[in-house]
Amino acid sequence: MQASMIKTSSRAVVQHSGCPAAARASAAARPTAAAAAAARGVAAWVSGVAPAPAISTRHAAAAQRGARIAPAAAAPATAAPARTREEEVLGQLRNVIDPDFGEDIVACGFVKELAIDEAAGAVSFTLELTTPACPVKEMFQRQSTEFVKALPWVRDVAIKMTSQPAKPLLPESGRPGGLAKVRHIIAVSSCKGGVGKSTVSVNLAYTLAQMGAKVGIFDADVYGPSLPLMVDPEVKVLEMDPATKAIYPTTYEGVKVVSFGYAGQGSAIMRGPMVSGLIQQMLTTADWGELDYLVVDFPPGTGDIQLTLCQTVAFSAAVIVTTPQKMAFIDVAKGIRMFARLVVPCVAVVENMSYFDGEDGKRYFPFGQGSGERIQRDFGLPNLIRFPIVPDLSAAGDGGRPLVVAEPASPTAATFMDLGAAVVREVAKMGAAGRAPRQTAAYDQEQDALVVALPGEPEFLLPPVVVRANDTSATSIDEWTGQRKREEPPADARPVAVNPLGNYAVQITWSDGFNQVASYELLDELKPYAVPRKPSSSGGGSVSAVLPGGMQAQAQLA
Repeated sequence: MQASMIKTSSRAVVQHSGCPAAARASAAARPTAAAAAAARGVAAWVSGVAPAPAISTRHAAAAQRGARIAPAAAAPATAAPARTREEEVLGQLRNVIDPDFGEDIVACGFVKELAIDEAAGAVSFTLELTTPACPVKEMFQRQSTEFVKALPWVRDVAIKMTSQPAKPLLPESGRPGGLAKVRHIIAVSSCKGGVGKSTVSVNLAYTLAQMGAKVGIFDADVYGPSLPLMVDPEVKVLEMDPATKAIYPTTYEGVKVVSFGYAGQGSAIMRGPMVSGLIQQMLTTADWGELDYLVVDFPPGTGDIQLTLCQTVAFSAAVIVTTPQKMAFIDVAKGIRMFARLVVPCVAVVENMSYFDGEDGKRYFPFGQGSGERIQRDFGLPNLIRFPIVPDLSAAGDGGRPLVVAEPASPTAATFMDLGAAVVREVAKMGAAGRAPRQTAAYDQEQDALVVALPGEPEFLLPPVVVRANDTSATSIDEWTGQRKREEPPADARPVAVNPLGNYAVQITWSDGFNQVASYELLDELKPYAVPRKPSSSGGGSVSAVLPGGMQAQAQLA
């Protein structure tokens, strides 16, 4: 492998702020299609590729004199047909843009039950969002009211905010038994003990509940269940229906909780296969009812329990918890690769115990820096959330009352709100029915290239050898030094499967058995190595056109 095939430019760490205003400002800053086309035409002319744009003699002479030219008189415009009141309202609502989908709320299908009383100047409608925990629902309501009230005949606007009802999922979809009515299952994993994973799991669950969702939490660690210590419900023992054998979760602050610690058995002492069966039984036989989110607190490691859970239950997403130490990075990287092989998209990285603010006003990083950024960079994860070293966070957990419940106005609770919004946002983007993916990558065997399509850009083709040579896994990169290893991949290795991992990456399975996680950010950086499309082996292809009268003509190209 030649060194020129390996990118050498440093990769920028881009964090999603989740700020709708920032998203709109970024969208507004992009050039329009017409401006981009004009810029390309001027560039082509300057480089000599295209002829100079035609300029009339009169305009050219006037330009030399420095005179201003009045535009030619426009032809009389045909009067546009008057819009109905409903069209006026929908037109105003099209100004409200979803910052995640990049479309207006009318195109997203959020506007329902529009009713207009023109005589009273009243407009009412329903905004049906994808989740009750939508982090921008207040923005939608405020902007919708403002835009509709801008119509001169509107005096009153009434908006009802709802979300899509929970749709039962069939067992065939990967949600068996008591999970049939659970919309999304979120895994919280670290693969290393002592990083605060259970603290993140519990506070994330109660944050989602505060955002308006129906939530449950499942403690999958039977060797050392921590949920009974962090949550103190009135009923501390799980009950079972003697007829159906269904387990009834206990409830605390509106969140359903299930843990082996509530079974009255303490910690389990048993072998791995028995534990896997026990966890699977507890999770699937619990009567969870209708939930928007079920948070599963994974035990440390990448063993039988983790594999059994991911192969039994269709997880919507995973949140990775780490600390700044390099050892934590190595273990967490193994966990991300496990989720990649099991096709569970990781949507956020939580760097716990990241820093503390001293009394002198300075910020200190006692465990170092860079672990979270490296995970986000190497695996293309969209969100990085940092939590400081805060004594109140662990004290609240030890007291049986999560911090977001005990101190909802604290800065740490606000950071958990950012984490909850990130999870809701990413899961909604992945689960939006009927939406084409924003970015795709697939292997074209005829072209012998990976075809990559990114938002707002033409697709490009990457040679497989280039993609493989720029792998960022531990097989190719020394995890301690960060230096690339000297081993060269097989020149004849080709992708045999390319599977999406959420919105941020693809997992490529190669013919020699190697598995690679390639983020779209990485593929975008490899664009300079793109190759032109080869002519089709079946000939020049064909073109077709619709002629006047509806007749269709088709021609075969030589």
